[in-house]
Amino acid sequence: MNTNNIQKVNYQKILDKITDKIEKECAEGENRPALFLHACCAPCSSYVLEYLTKYFKITIFYYNPNITPETEYTKRVKELQRFIHEAGYEEDVTFVEGDYDPQVFFDMARGMEDLPERGLRCYHCYALRMEEAAKKAAEMGADYFSTTLSISPHKNAQWINEIGEKLADKYGVKHLPSDFKKKGGYLRSIALSEDVPAGLLRMCVFEEGFGGAETDELSNKNSTYPHEDAQ
Repeated sequence: MNTNNIQKVNYQKILDKITDKIEKECAEGENRPALFLHACCAPCSSYVLEYLTKYFKITIFYYNPNITPETEYTKRVKELQRFIHEAGYEEDVTFVEGDYDPQVFFDMARGMEDLPERGLRCYHCYALRMEEAAKKAAEMGADYFSTTLSISPHKNAQWINEIGEKLADKYGVKHLPSDFKKKGGYLRSIALSEDVPAGLLRMCVFEEGFGGAETDELSNKNSTYPHEDAQ
């Protein structure tokens, strides 16, 4: 794990090269490749789906055992499904829900409970969710896997992509590099979240913490993503 927070690789430029190649191949009659996309929440998925559905046939995978209590977890699942429906992605995007077992997260985080946000516990939380996505992507025969996590300016894109590269080698499925906050992606996600009727609930609020989600804040339908303190 590279603990240097200075990002040395421009992952957006790498992604641009991949999508340019796919665009040319599709213009020549080839089918869009299949992308298995881990989603942390509906608002973070909004821009990513708008961006990537032009290039990929997407299966969006909700796997987040770090979210508690279960009522909050269920709320987030339904919000993602609502977004896919109301944004008109149902023909291009397939929704898959992973297993929900918070104990998996607690076991992973044992001994790291007191570490600060954006530290080692967060790295392992990224890895936990991305590994499940990589494994499922390989099982389903997807061409690529990725995650929406890098849309947040509070997430470490270098860690996310390093994890993705390691998992690609382990499971034999290509990792789609990303830094979705680039090219105005983060700001676009705000606009898209506000455009959905009633707004999208802002979700990624200290989601790797141990006190559970901030339910009072998330239950407010007028409180739209994103939250500036999201981790």
